[in-house]
Amino acid sequence: MEVGVQMIFQKWGYDDAMSDSQIYDEEIRLGVLADALGFDALWPVEHHFEDYSFCPDNAQFLSFMAAKTNRIKLGTGAVILPWNQPLRVAEKIAMLDELSGGRVVFGMGRGLSRREYEVMGIDMATSRDRFDEAAAMILKALETGYVEGEGPFYPQPRARIRPKPTRSFRGRVSAVAMSPDSLEQAAKLGVRMVVFSQKPMDKLVVDVDRYRALFGENHPAEPVPAPMVCDFLYCHGDPALAEERARRYMSAYLTSVLHHYELASDHYKDVKGYEIYGRQAETIQRIGPDELYEMYLTVQAWGTPDQILEKYAERRKQLGEFHITSCFRFAGMPYEEAEASMRLYAKEVLPQVRRWEREDAAA
Repeated sequence: MEVGVQMIFQKWGYDDAMSDSQIYDEEIRLGVLADALGFDALWPVEHHFEDYSFCPDNAQFLSFMAAKTNRIKLGTGAVILPWNQPLRVAEKIAMLDELSGGRVVFGMGRGLSRREYEVMGIDMATSRDRFDEAAAMILKALETGYVEGEGPFYPQPRARIRPKPTRSFRGRVSAVAMSPDSLEQAAKLGVRMVVFSQKPMDKLVVDVDRYRALFGENHPAEPVPAPMVCDFLYCHGDPALAEERARRYMSAYLTSVLHHYELASDHYKDVKGYEIYGRQAETIQRIGPDELYEMYLTVQAWGTPDQILEKYAERRKQLGEFHITSCFRFAGMPYEEAEASMRLYAKEVLPQVRRWEREDAAA
């Protein structure tokens, strides 16, 4: 049961005095602190252009963090494959793994933002096919040391990856699986599914069970990886203060999500591979923002350490084993509050999670 830290590089919610440089400086400080406090992994995102989030190359960022940290794993959360050339992704990940002494976990995604796709000059309707073609090429390259492809999007003559990957990536790959077809592809590829806390637990259980079944069909000799669940988190010893701040920051964060991804827009209905988001847009339009905010708060992990542990314990009952990734800073939260939240979580939540981990291992 690993516990990682999501890093989103968000300017949304901060005043104009907050510079991009300060955002990066403070994310780096939290990343170094996470290593010292005993968290398992760093998970910087890939996003471009906007205040919502801006880390255009998470492999480059993690190369810097590899030199600033000692033991923490370095996860790409995630490389958006349709925006990147497979040869270059394989090279970057192989080099990062070499520089970090094998600490890399390769995370992939296909992207959801029309704003980013349009500036990239890439048709969103091709994202599913681009992802599937690129993922197969990259995973094969990381195992064999060679990348090649004959597909329509990434025709690639056989090329050697240097430095040559010296460790297998089996068990070190994940894929964001927020839609039915992304879930199916993660299972077919034999990689860990990653989901963000956005839906009620009973619906998430259905998705996880579907993933487990498909993984077993495609890889019957391999153990099914535990899913990774990503939360936006606030931890404080005072329950009233924890709730007030969780509501403030998480509501602001959800507003940034709705804006960046245009989740209430009808444009998804006509985009191949994103039809489910079109149906979700209808739901968002129907229920309105207030009910949506309450639903979002309900599924996140926040509160006192005991309240957070209660939420995790309930997830364990329903999901079985799962990994955790928590984002501690977002939507205008001052650095000092994010650091205090992370420190309290590390002091009082992590030890109990480690006990569960030992119990699971013994079982």
